[in-house]
Amino acid sequence: MTTPIPSPPSIPFLGHAAHMDREIPFRSFQLLADQYGEIYRLNILTRKAIVVNSYDLVNELSDDSKFYKTVPATLQEVRRALGDGLFTAFKEEPNWGIAHRLLMPTFGTLPVRDMFDDMLDIAEQLILKWERFGPTYTVDPAEDFTRLTFDTIALTAMTYRFNAFYSETAHPFTQAMGDFLAEAAVRVNRPSVVQALMRGTNAKYEQDIKTMADLADEIIAERKKNPIDKPDLLNRMLYHADPKTGEKLTDDNIRYNLLTFLVAGHETTSGTLTFALYHIVKNPEVLRKLREEVDEVLGDETITRNDLGRLKYNQAVIRETLRLNPPASFRTVAPLEDCVIGGGKYFVEKDVSIVINSWKMQCDPKVWGEDALLFKPERMMDGKFEQYPPNAWQPFGYGSRGCIGRALAIQEAQICLACIIQKFDFVMKDPSYELKLKQTMTVKPKDFYIHAVPRTDKIKRVPRPVPKRTASQVAPAVPQATTVPSSSLPENAPPLYVLYGSNSGSSEGFAQRVASDAARYGFRASFATLDSAVNDLPTDGPIVIVTASFEGEPADNAAHFVNWLVNLHDQKLVNVRYAVFGCGNRDWARTYQKIPRLIDDTLDQHGAQRLVSRGEGDASSFEFFSSFDDWCQNLWKILPKEYHTTINEGQATSGIEIKELDAGTSRATTLRQPDTALGTVLENKVLTASGAATKRHIVIELPENALYRPGDYLAILPTNPLRSVQRAIARFGLSPEQQITLSSVGPTSLPTDTPITVSNLLSGYVELSQPATTRDLHTLSEVESSESTKQALQEFIDSYEKVQAQRLSVLDLLEDHSDIKLSFGVFLSMLPSMRLRQYSISSSPLWNPTQVSLTVSIIEAPSISGRKEPFLGVASTYIAGLCPGTKVQVSVRSSSAAFHPPADPMIPMVMFCAGTGLAPMRGFLQDRAYQKKAGREVAKSLLFFGCRNPGEDYLYSESDLKEWIEAGVVDVRPAFSRSPGSSSDCKYVQDRVWQDRKDVIEIFDSGAKCYTCGSRKVAEGVREVLTKIIKEKDNLEDEKAAALFHRAVEASRYATDIFD
Repeated sequence: MTTPIPSPPSIPFLGHAAHMDREIPFRSFQLLADQYGEIYRLNILTRKAIVVNSYDLVNELSDDSKFYKTVPATLQEVRRALGDGLFTAFKEEPNWGIAHRLLMPTFGTLPVRDMFDDMLDIAEQLILKWERFGPTYTVDPAEDFTRLTFDTIALTAMTYRFNAFYSETAHPFTQAMGDFLAEAAVRVNRPSVVQALMRGTNAKYEQDIKTMADLADEIIAERKKNPIDKPDLLNRMLYHADPKTGEKLTDDNIRYNLLTFLVAGHETTSGTLTFALYHIVKNPEVLRKLREEVDEVLGDETITRNDLGRLKYNQAVIRETLRLNPPASFRTVAPLEDCVIGGGKYFVEKDVSIVINSWKMQCDPKVWGEDALLFKPERMMDGKFEQYPPNAWQPFGYGSRGCIGRALAIQEAQICLACIIQKFDFVMKDPSYELKLKQTMTVKPKDFYIHAVPRTDKIKRVPRPVPKRTASQVAPAVPQATTVPSSSLPENAPPLYVLYGSNSGSSEGFAQRVASDAARYGFRASFATLDSAVNDLPTDGPIVIVTASFEGEPADNAAHFVNWLVNLHDQKLVNVRYAVFGCGNRDWARTYQKIPRLIDDTLDQHGAQRLVSRGEGDASSFEFFSSFDDWCQNLWKILPKEYHTTINEGQATSGIEIKELDAGTSRATTLRQPDTALGTVLENKVLTASGAATKRHIVIELPENALYRPGDYLAILPTNPLRSVQRAIARFGLSPEQQITLSSVGPTSLPTDTPITVSNLLSGYVELSQPATTRDLHTLSEVESSESTKQALQEFIDSYEKVQAQRLSVLDLLEDHSDIKLSFGVFLSMLPSMRLRQYSISSSPLWNPTQVSLTVSIIEAPSISGRKEPFLGVASTYIAGLCPGTKVQVSVRSSSAAFHPPADPMIPMVMFCAGTGLAPMRGFLQDRAYQKKAGREVAKSLLFFGCRNPGEDYLYSESDLKEWIEAGVVDVRPAFSRSPGSSSDCKYVQDRVWQDRKDVIEIFDSGAKCYTCGSRKVAEGVREVLTKIIKEKDNLEDEKAAALFHRAVEASRYATDIFD
């Protein structure tokens, strides 16, 4: 008995059209595959199809004796331009067989090998462009690779030069082709009545077809008029006959196939190269291995055809790119007869269209493992590629209707990749960029931009501070750096290189403070990312490095530097002098300070001179900022002595000059312009009972093309609470509408040289509630005030723990001591810049791929400083006040690789959380619930959830959790700290885990993955009780039980997300 093929809910007449993303339909197919599994049925505007996603089904369908290629609706629309060419011909059309037999020899191994010189010719034009434009030029890889592949297919197949690199604008053909393909992709989903009314669109569509056809006719006419003796594709179409029938191609079919190769021959390969470069830049280890291979095989010599076979890793990178990101993501087949597929499971009628989702199939964990979504070229090397089962890798389609030009495409990609790796280093314009997609007939990265930095020791990639240049004379470096203006420094002031690695902004903020202070101590500061210093650590001045670890990994803008540093081998850095300060979080004890320690130790091992002992800042501690202050104080004692600089003594100065432009008589508002980082609040509601600590559920529409997975974060840029802003304005006797401009003598995160109101400045650019540091206390004690105030400040300096215990901010101290005569400029310079706050996403893209929900605690607690007003959390207060329709600056941030639900829904999960730590768990369970709703088999998971009272803060208990319990998705075990009688006498999560340990053992032994989300206290309690369970179960000593627990962590069987 067969099983019905699942299908999403449909709408009359429209069918499943509402499920399709209009901009990126590809994404909808992937989300439906996540929800419905290996197969599902679609009906879009009466067009019916079955979509298959698993290797097992695709392997079964890869049989030309039982299934034939169909031409889907989109390609039928493309036939308007490509007719019965090889790509778009129906199976019964004879011209396909004639052309296929006639042209196959052109793409054999030896003919493609003979195209090498032409391919290299065009690749060198790309290299020349990037070299001439220089390292400050922003490269759009998708655009330049399109020029490359367009010129390559024209030269190799038609001996025709378009010279795309010699024009600033795209060739008219590529412009017309791009518009034509984009329109064809959406045209099929429009009702015919609507299409008929779109006269302007229809006219443009026809004109694009004519532009392409005219060019093809021009190329053909030119060849007929001036024939050449060369065995290229065009000559073969014009002058050769089908070896089987003796027939020649008609003039129309020659045009159709010429256009087919111009379109398909460049569009897909340009996408492959763009995806490959994205993965290379995002994976420093891949770049290093590629470079080592190229340097070993090629050195400084030009690549030859004999080198291709020796570039094994290059080939693996291309193969892995084509696996993860096949540019042609789908192909369609249909059965020649009624059949049953899936081992007798699914009945399929004759001639029913079956869409093969290559993108999903090539990431099937049953073939490629649980790390199938990771970019790992190594899986394509050393015989592994040949050992994968047949048909597991199908980026070029299958069988007789597979891509005829696959050898050409791979050779072209290999040559281009080797050439650019030989010549350039690469830096992403935006180091935090995460992959976005755009779709026409193929899929490519969107908004992916890089800087191509020539690989030569003569080029200095760390920005050099230089004396007395005007702003117009300073050329930006890559990545763009900030240099302190030199007007207040002597011309011979030594340079100070401040390099940082930062994702969340803390390290960058600390680094900015070092750069800002440099002028006071006689140094000319330069400020840039660590990645800008790859291969080029300066030796003419001290280097100050401020960087962080993120679960043991470097920051996004430090990954290339770290990879370069650890692979220096025997290279010496004897003239480098440096100091390192590391940011970290002791909650991740096993990887705490890993990257700063690695950088410090490696520099020392290679002969660099350490100027100051490495400093450590623990972000989970109140002493985070003061520890940096202490380290800086020591740094500034040593550097002036070492470099014989003069310290600018005297009262505290900010380096910020303020010019008043508007006294507040007119109202001026600085508006944030909408961009891709702007989300829209759709819903904001309270989840908890009246009188309980407030927790809210917020739904936000994501910026265009933003993607997320369950377990990811949403980073939000908040503003300070209005009350805090008003306090600061009142303390300095300002008007909220007063308009000022700021100028700075050093790097700053404040808006400079542009008018801004005092209210907007204090609201959005600085942290007003951050506890004062020891440096701040010293600054306040240096300015004019009464003796009693100076004595009070000195007491705080001597007993700094009192400041920490009360969380006294600079603003608090200024209010308590009104006689401190501090200027507004110095006050601004003392404040940290506003930071992004990250919140765990509490939804699944299967619920809605364009929206996320957050589950947030609103911080409004009695002030521990003794003030009457309650303490307000900056970000949570901001979030609580967001109304539907409000625009908010957001970005999706990936969580650690281990903190996502298993790809296989039959692997159960055990989740431990308390309060809003439920957020990612809700996303995990929502993912499973939608998979089960779609008809997939889903393992039941176990959720341990800590709350206070069942009637107060048992979040989602009467909605989602109740529904998912009834559906068999999850078994919830609550623990109520203030009502333990309602939770089997268990007060905390760890109490409930211990009581239910038999269930925990049973589900873990069945292969479950475990997750914890909550405070450090919750995570520690869960760790202790799980170790205790291991100890009791196997009768082990404490050390052995702890070792087994850590082994589970290392095997990705247990993952945590800790917050405070």
